[in-house]
Amino acid sequence: MKLRVLGCAGAEFPHFHPPGFLIDETVLLDAGTIGAVLSEDEQWAIRHILITHAHLDHIRGIPVLADNILIKNLNHHVNIAGTREVLAALKTHLLNDVIWPDFARLPTPEAPVIGYLELETDKTTDIGGYAVTACRVHHSVPAVGYIVRRAGKGILYSGDTGPTEDIWQHAADLSALIVEASFPNAMEETARLTGHLTPRLLGMELGKVAKLPPRVLVTHPKPQYYDTIRTELVALGIPRLELLRDGNVYEL
Repeated sequence: MKLRVLGCAGAEFPHFHPPGFLIDETVLLDAGTIGAVLSEDEQWAIRHILITHAHLDHIRGIPVLADNILIKNLNHHVNIAGTREVLAALKTHLLNDVIWPDFARLPTPEAPVIGYLELETDKTTDIGGYAVTACRVHHSVPAVGYIVRRAGKGILYSGDTGPTEDIWQHAADLSALIVEASFPNAMEETARLTGHLTPRLLGMELGKVAKLPPRVLVTHPKPQYYDTIRTELVALGIPRLELLRDGNVYEL
């Protein structure tokens, strides 16, 4: 299982892109970054996008990808998977023929660029040959994390979350965790208020995992505090823990 980090930041600055994690070139975890780093051919390879929640930094790449496909006049279809709340937000507030065209009806309703797949939480669904399970996490809006498995490999992606519980019950026999730490320890009150983690809170969450996988990859740091967060993560003394940067590639 190949994992490519398109973006992993909790805000946007030069060299810091919003979240997007590409699995085996075809399945995307969140869509904060697509066209800013992927070539045309790489964009056309994407078949499925799993959205954790409807905040703009996790969905903003979808409209441009859909537009690129339509402009190229490709016979190409991308499935957007998420919970009922997330898909409703996309349809109502983004791909709504006001903010952006409704690509679930373009170029024709019979053969649209975009399709929607509603996922039930705690139920495993086959998506493009991957076993995908969505689990509720604690954020400021309805949100899930994902467990993605195939051929004996597995990734758990928390998306945006504060202290949570249910998703850790699925954290067995994984190849990697992708878990957030958005704020430094000094901003714990802000982190809790907005549904995020600090390094200290992350350490407490990882303590809920019976056995950590070979890689613990930390995402979503605020770039303004990147160095502080990195230092505080090192201080946790957790083996195999790494703060991500855009462009990282892993063979899991």
